[in-house]
Amino acid sequence: MALFSFSGTAPTDLGVTNGQLKGCPNTPNCVSSQAPAEDKEHAIAPFTYTGSAKDAIARLKQIIESMERSTIRKVTDDYLYAEFSSKLMGFVDDVEFYAPPGESVIHTRTAARLGKSDLGVNRKRTEEIRARFSA
Repeated sequence: MALFSFSGTAPTDLGVTNGQLKGCPNTPNCVSSQAPAEDKEHAIAPFTYTGSAKDAIARLKQIIESMERSTIRKVTDDYLYAEFSSKLMGFVDDVEFYAPPGESVIHTRTAARLGKSDLGVNRKRTEEIRARFSA
């Protein structure tokens, strides 16, 4: 449990729209695999997998549930939305994964709800999840 709670308001516009996750704002506290490659501040590689999207999303769910201060908010066969809160201040990051039909990739987007900089936390967490997912 955080000492403080700066959770902010949960976004109401997350999810998949026309095959896309929400874009990143112009702040450095977001990474997305659907950001243009030339946007070095926000772009990150999608995850790759073999097998079914449903199994890949289930694997991500297991990984995220095993991580500290995580809460799964929504899971379908091709989408997962979770929240992570910081230990001391209770800042919340919204994390999404989407497996488009007919592809063997999982797109991801993660952003801090409040503030401007996350000191690279979202990128680092995404790469930690990727390492566990690929193991």
